Amino acid sequence: MVAKRFSVSQAIIMLVISLFSLACLLPFLMVISGSLSIENDIVNYGYSLIPRHITFDSYRILFLGSNRIVDAYGISILVTAVGTVLSLIVNSMGAYVMARRSFKYRNILSIYVILTMLFSGGLVPWYIICVRYLELKDTIWAMILPPMANAFNMFLIRNFMQSVPEDIYESAKMDGASEYRIFGRLIIPLSVPVLATIGLFVALSYWNDWFLGLMFIDKQELQPLQLLLRTLVSNVDFLRNSSNAAAMQRIMPQIPSESMKMALTVVTIGPIVFLYPFLQRYFVKGLMVGAVKG
Repeated sequence: MVAKRFSVSQAIIMLVISLFSLACLLPFLMVISGSLSIENDIVNYGYSLIPRHITFDSYRILFLGSNRIVDAYGISILVTAVGTVLSLIVNSMGAYVMARRSFKYRNILSIYVILTMLFSGGLVPWYIICVRYLELKDTIWAMILPPMANAFNMFLIRNFMQSVPEDIYESAKMDGASEYRIFGRLIIPLSVPVLATIGLFVALSYWNDWFLGLMFIDKQELQPLQLLLRTLVSNVDFLRNSSNAAAMQRIMPQIPSESMKMALTVVTIGPIVFLYPFLQRYFVKGLMVGAVKG
């Protein structure tokens, strides 16, 4: 068996990619190290790859209210799963209509969708519509419906669908297939790369969102994970900056606010990290075709 030889250019490319991968991995390792470090070590020496003194105090404080953490995890998982599926359905259906050359008003619809990317109705009218007319206050749908339709994602999917030859549509029509059957049985399977890519971006957006929970959710049992953790960090920062009582000043240095922020990052980033190995093979094809074709 002849060993495969690498040219100088290939070796340089592999070295550059390896260094870039290492540069992407180092911050994540520093976050884990910071979550296990003593607060004084972070203040005095900064963040490092290896903690000087290992402690789990940040995680202990974080999980003091473990029941609320578990409930918030469940809410975030539910919102992410349902929101991602509904978002892909809505965006792909809109993209399919705009991609069909036989649809008479597809250009008008495309202009209408583009206008939503250029102009916004404003925060106050948007809030009034969601609360007063749609009655989304203190409901799980308040964190799912507002960002469900996204013009940018819709155009990416549309550009991908436009790469499908028109002859496929015509042959399916001749076989008696309806538009719904063409969309569900033919176009969706062909669009798996772009749908997987967009789905990951949408899931990441839903998972990291805390603003919608802050705007619409007052019930503690409906608070998503990101909002709960943001509230916890804000409370810790408020207590540390309080100077009203001497006792408070003696207690506050014992609260690991910096290492707690790193622990929060580790807790919240886990589920999303596990999605990347399963979907990464779709990234290049999905993004390249969706961004270039059309």
